Amino acid sequence: MKHSNFLFLASLTYACITRHTESFALGNGLSRKHHGPLFLQCQNNEDTQCNPSRRDVFANVMRLSVISIIGGGSKSSFAATATVNKGPTSDELGRIKIGYDQIQYLLTNFDKETTVCKKGGGGECERTAEPVRRYMGLRSTTDPLFQIEKVFAKVKYMDIDIDQLEVFFQATEEWNTAVTMSNSMAFISQFAEYNPGGSKEETLKFLEEAKTQVITAEKSLGTIMDCLSLK
Repeated sequence: MKHSNFLFLASLTYACITRHTESFALGNGLSRKHHGPLFLQCQNNEDTQCNPSRRDVFANVMRLSVISIIGGGSKSSFAATATVNKGPTSDELGRIKIGYDQIQYLLTNFDKETTVCKKGGGGECERTAEPVRRYMGLRSTTDPLFQIEKVFAKVKYMDIDIDQLEVFFQATEEWNTAVTMSNSMAFISQFAEYNPGGSKEETLKFLEEAKTQVITAEKSLGTIMDCLSLK
């Protein structure tokens, strides 16, 4: 490309960028006359600034491009931060209530929910801990309590009394421990019968341990709901 053609195209680019960055430059104490289109400023002017080298033009264009990107990017970054630093939505809080009701149902109907019988009538029945993991939000992304700790983490952005907030975080720690333990006990129960020295009694033993952890989780979730006035 010829030098004159390059300068013309670069000047056009410079002019377009200047249109969007001029207000930024003026806000920082720069003169308007230094931010007009290059090829208009330099008519009938023999100064060396009006006969820039290819390198000078390219440097000016890139400098203003960076200013434009930084100026626009800071707004989007601020918006993203503002979006993150928000309390839980009503739908997210609703998940806590639904999950709590489901856990209460599981405890009330524990034997029924953890018993599976073969089809056909009169079939053999066996106990399974699979429902424990499901009710605790450990099986599917559609479960109300699935990764509910992410909702708990947003509570710090809510307007809650400082004393209640301390109780809340203590309850969430107890909840997390109970969820982890119930998951472990339920998993072990699923295979206890088939391990060396295992039996149906071992299955029931770990299933009862899982139930004990669900009881603890239900209590902790109830405390969390009290702190959030969800009951």
